[in-house]
Amino acid sequence: MKKIMLTLIIVMCAVTAYALEVDKTELESAGTADSIVFINYTGPHAVINTAHQIKSIGSSLSPAVTQNNLGIPGSFGNRELYYVIHAVDPSVREKLDADILILGPKAGVDHIRNLRRILSSYLSAAYGYTEKDAETLSVFITVYNAVYRSKMDVFTSKYKTVVMQHLESSKAGLSVNYEEWPGKTQIVIPLSDLEGGLGTIDTSIISDKQVVSSMQETETKEIDARKDMVDIKEREAQDAQKAAADAQKAAADAQKKAAEEEAKRKAEEEKLKKAEADALAAQKKADENPGDEQAQKEAEDKQKEAEAQKETVEKQEDKVAEAKEEAEALKTTAKEEQVIADKKTSEAQTDRISIAKDQQELLANADLLAVMDTTYGLKLIDQTNLLSAMVLFDVETGKVVKESPVNVIRNRQVVQTDKGFIAIAGKTGGNAAVKLVILDSRSMEIIKESSEIISEKSMLAYNTEFVFAVMESAGKWYLGRYTFDLALSLKSDITVDPASPIVISEKGISITSSDGLVTLLASDTLKAVKE
Repeated sequence: MKKIMLTLIIVMCAVTAYALEVDKTELESAGTADSIVFINYTGPHAVINTAHQIKSIGSSLSPAVTQNNLGIPGSFGNRELYYVIHAVDPSVREKLDADILILGPKAGVDHIRNLRRILSSYLSAAYGYTEKDAETLSVFITVYNAVYRSKMDVFTSKYKTVVMQHLESSKAGLSVNYEEWPGKTQIVIPLSDLEGGLGTIDTSIISDKQVVSSMQETETKEIDARKDMVDIKEREAQDAQKAAADAQKAAADAQKKAAEEEAKRKAEEEKLKKAEADALAAQKKADENPGDEQAQKEAEDKQKEAEAQKETVEKQEDKVAEAKEEAEALKTTAKEEQVIADKKTSEAQTDRISIAKDQQELLANADLLAVMDTTYGLKLIDQTNLLSAMVLFDVETGKVVKESPVNVIRNRQVVQTDKGFIAIAGKTGGNAAVKLVILDSRSMEIIKESSEIISEKSMLAYNTEFVFAVMESAGKWYLGRYTFDLALSLKSDITVDPASPIVISEKGISITSSDGLVTLLASDTLKAVKE
């Protein structure tokens, strides 16, 4: 088996430039200039945070929203790390309110997956969305903000002044490159309802035509997320339809009440007419008999009764007006909710048709891929730092059919073993780290990484049993020998230059020591051979 694997190693590492290092200009992944493809850091990390730890960042920001009154502006968080502004103004009916998630200059998130975890946990904690719905919304919110990055005219046309006063052209929205996130990101979350619940986030805005078109340019066309969004819209439509029916019934009841109050008003008006007539007659009698005290008193009493009845009529008129106003308001609410229900239903139907079409296209592409002659190669991503990504490409056309999410492979070098593809990958700075990694043979994703830090300048050497790289121990550099599952089996007894060449020969392994001398190490012990 080891002989077979050695053959694979040699083939992978000595094949022509066409097979293992495909120039960036020769290979073009699917997508257009308008498609949104997030550039993430997918290499090793010095410290690995759990999904729970990442989500806690989002949930900790929920105090920005006042649960008892979502119409009150607020903010919460650390401006250096993560910060939320609840920008709302209920007094303004036109345009949208919004929450603004700000990534401060020290924010450490470096992958869109983790940014979405922060967003989704915030939406769940602040507005009560289920975990699944919040995850779906976070996908669309990030794509929406990437599509409209720095497009202030679009934001101005959609959002209230209370929102726009916080946005800066250079920061508004989300860059597709994680390196531009810290200190340069203002993620806009459109709010359509300040009552909370399912309809809080404006799903129509974050799933508009341009957003969906961008999703369709991805490898998976984001089918699953789009299906989940359809489900949300259908439930929004159901809720709006129920609200419309309830409002319509309430409007009918209010209309009935208004009619009843109107009948009472008319009855009280008849009483008023009689009371005024009685008062007029009593006053006439009192005028004709100025000395009759009883007539004078009766005229005074009748006048008071008439005035009291007039007040009763005025109060009843107020009740009629209130009942009519309530009925009209409920009619308006019913119409508005029906518009929402019809809109969401229409969007959901259109989206389902589009999804079905895209699913058929994916199936056709899968059939085509099944008969395609493909092989693995390396695509140069960063010429300055010589960072690459693995790709699966069509031998005949050179077109990339699948690209590894790991785009920080160093020194244009991978080794194929029965464990997968071994490479040195990663960056330095922040929480990033350079380590030995194993990439899955199919997905080309990291499935394992070394415990030790590897020199960013290290080359990768190998034989039938081991791979060799310059590794760090206690702040110094040594030659490390690793098994194919990345277990450290030996390290040199002397320190080496972090950029040391590694040459394997019959006599041993030659390296450059930290003092600049070319030194031979014994293959079985990695101890210096002194002849």
